[in-house]
Amino acid sequence: MANLVDFVNSEFVTKKDFPVFGAGDTITVYYEIKEGEKTRTQFFKGVVIQRRGTGSTETFTIRKMSGAVGVERIFPVNLPALQKVEINKKGAVRRARIFYFRELTGKKARIKDKRR
Repeated sequence: MANLVDFVNSEFVTKKDFPVFGAGDTITVYYEIKEGEKTRTQFFKGVVIQRRGTGSTETFTIRKMSGAVGVERIFPVNLPALQKVEINKKGAVRRARIFYFRELTGKKARIKDKRR
């Protein structure tokens, strides 16, 4: 059964070429929204909290502050509506999932830039 799932994923799921990013990075995701018959491009800019899953079921979670309210959005990597992903800043964090970032406010919520 696992071989069948792997076969379908490799043959029928289209791979998208996105830059390599991980937890702590600030990225902008451009995705397409359909409203009736019209389509428009919207973007979501925030900090990557986690990447989860493998292959065609991989997802990533982005968190941004909208006013004083934190907003999180989960994007599947193979979402057909995803147009492009831009990396704005590379963040230096020690964990793969930075859930502690949800409780931080003010200057504590800053993530250091990764040295090159």
